[in-house]
Amino acid sequence: MNYKAKLDRIFSEYVRLRDSDSNGYGRCISCGKVVFWKDADAGHYVNRKHMSLRFDEKNVNLQCRSCNRFDEGNMIGYNHGLIEKYGDKVISYLDIKRHNISKIGPTEYTVLIKHYQQEVKRLKEQKGL
Repeated sequence: MNYKAKLDRIFSEYVRLRDSDSNGYGRCISCGKVVFWKDADAGHYVNRKHMSLRFDEKNVNLQCRSCNRFDEGNMIGYNHGLIEKYGDKVISYLDIKRHNISKIGPTEYTVLIKHYQQEVKRLKEQKGL
């Protein structure tokens, strides 16, 4: 598995755990549906092809699979969910940051992978999952 794929996997797990309660259930940022963290996606508001936001914690949130995969992200709902979660300046922040050029090298990938592995372990222990 390459660095990007490994970080994608562990970052997704982190986001879904972060956005879940102590029973492992979280609310879809787009539609509000309650889903178990293992049955959810880590949905990107700004497409993950924009590397400057691919691993941005505000850009990626727990999303039900229906919204993420079949409703093109339910972007109207996602927009409202982001504003409710982070405040009205988050959309401007993401719009500005999407234009940044970002290239992550092997060292940065390794550091980020280790960081999110530790965060996943901490959240699982904290939530008893």
